[in-house]
Amino acid sequence: MNDEIGAFVPGPRARIEGRAGGPLSGLTFAAKDLFDVAGVPTGGGNHDWPTGRPIPDRHAWAVQTLLDAGATLIGKTITDEVSLGILGENAFDGTPKNVRAPGRVPGGSSSGSAAAVAAGICDTALGTDTGGSVRVPSSFCGLYGIRPTHGRIDVTGMLPQAPTSDTTGWFARDAETFAKVCSVMLGEEIPTALPSKVVVAVDAFGFADADTSEALQPLVKKLAALIGSSREEIMAPQGLSVWARAQRSLQPAEAYATFKPWLDERNPRFAFSVAKALVTGSMIPEGDKVWANLMRQEARGRMKYLLPPGTILCLPTTPFPAPKVGLPLSVLDPLRDRITCLCAQGGLAGFPQVNLPGATTVDGLPVGLSIIGPRGSDATLVAVARAMEKAAG
Repeated sequence: MNDEIGAFVPGPRARIEGRAGGPLSGLTFAAKDLFDVAGVPTGGGNHDWPTGRPIPDRHAWAVQTLLDAGATLIGKTITDEVSLGILGENAFDGTPKNVRAPGRVPGGSSSGSAAAVAAGICDTALGTDTGGSVRVPSSFCGLYGIRPTHGRIDVTGMLPQAPTSDTTGWFARDAETFAKVCSVMLGEEIPTALPSKVVVAVDAFGFADADTSEALQPLVKKLAALIGSSREEIMAPQGLSVWARAQRSLQPAEAYATFKPWLDERNPRFAFSVAKALVTGSMIPEGDKVWANLMRQEARGRMKYLLPPGTILCLPTTPFPAPKVGLPLSVLDPLRDRITCLCAQGGLAGFPQVNLPGATTVDGLPVGLSIIGPRGSDATLVAVARAMEKAAG
């Protein structure tokens, strides 16, 4: 199969047929190159990562689950180096093309998975989300994507980054396929009942670019009409940038702890931005980590208050559409910071989040609306996504 968009890891393509007769029979999927596939090196987006490591002899839980359900694996996809990125540009393997926004980044670090689904090369694809790595490419590529409740999905065989924020996620182009995959991965049927209230995070909409916020308003109105009751609230009373600062203290520190033995042993090659992130993680003071953990508790408490049973919250997934490919680092760093301000609640609080693509665009570029629910309400969010697509059709 051709890979004209550069979504797959260079070299021979792994293909494994799914179990006959499963609920996902006939569907194809790809796996981000953080997931183990038996007999295939796990590259992690960095050419030095596989060095000295045994080739996996079993599939990651997520890969095995989709195969057992009948989906066929068609290959492994490019990721930002060891998942330390949010835009999808990889210095070793290149930047997968975003067919929904030509000349723009696909979003990372699950860049190849999102790009492959957006291009119609496969029906669904596995990604990971620590600081936004499923949510951001979902928004940039116009896809359904989910960050499940933290700790709900088995991450065995998935290369870790920051374990207190790491999750497995996945993508789909349409809500029906998305629901089928979610039912398998979550291990439950997608309900027909919907929540009774929706909270609109006004601070998040105010933080997004004005044209992005405006473009999402029709989708917000459709969501409110579907649910039947809505109100406006501030999501982060301390400030979105304060929540982002806490995530930027916890996640890089954990990432450095995760990769420190490898750094000490191999002195691996990195792109500058990735090396910078690891160096930053190594230098975060203990006091900052203590403060960040306290802020995490505050964020969890705030989200629990906003999201009692039967309530969901909506916000822009990203503050703007996909930036252009190849922008200077001096331009990209502030963009990454702004993205973190809208994504930090995922890693801090661990509540489930789904990106709704709708038909929303800014100058023809996709932007997504996110819905967040109480812990464990993943399937209900998927039900909302399915109902929104049916209402639009």
